[in-house]
Amino acid sequence: MGSTPEGRESGARDRDSEGRARNARPRDGLGRPLPYDAQGVDRQPEGLVRTPPETVAEAQALLDAGKPFHAHEVFEDAWKSGPDEERTLWRGLAQLAVGLTHAARGNTTGGSRLLRRGAGAIEEWVAHTGRKRPHDLDLPGLARWARTLADDVEHGVTVDAGARAPGLRRA
Repeated sequence: MGSTPEGRESGARDRDSEGRARNARPRDGLGRPLPYDAQGVDRQPEGLVRTPPETVAEAQALLDAGKPFHAHEVFEDAWKSGPDEERTLWRGLAQLAVGLTHAARGNTTGGSRLLRRGAGAIEEWVAHTGRKRPHDLDLPGLARWARTLADDVEHGVTVDAGARAPGLRRA
């Protein structure tokens, strides 16, 4: 077997310090893996517990910078660390970010499906809780944005992640 630039055996799985599989390859702004020796975009630290306003602000900054994959990681942390009653909300927001990621990568089917799935999740959460603007989030506006973008993606519109980033809060 050959070696990578870092001396890893090719074909060996990347592992973290606890032995869990982790892809250590650098990633581009849309989260796509790059060769080990390439310069990638800094990844979001995993497992951070943020307040909801910190989560929303960090995710919005990443979305505005055209990094929806990284925003999805921020939402995923909130989904995993937040209160049980908000998990569906944060998971839906993560799905919106991943849907935008896939749409920007040119994955029409995956992008539109995830955008619609995320919109459905946040609409379900609103219907269940009656809360349309938790943490100053514009959930009805986000659901409309996601469904409009899904329609555009299905009709062959090329997506620039930064240009099509949603505003998470009501303007």
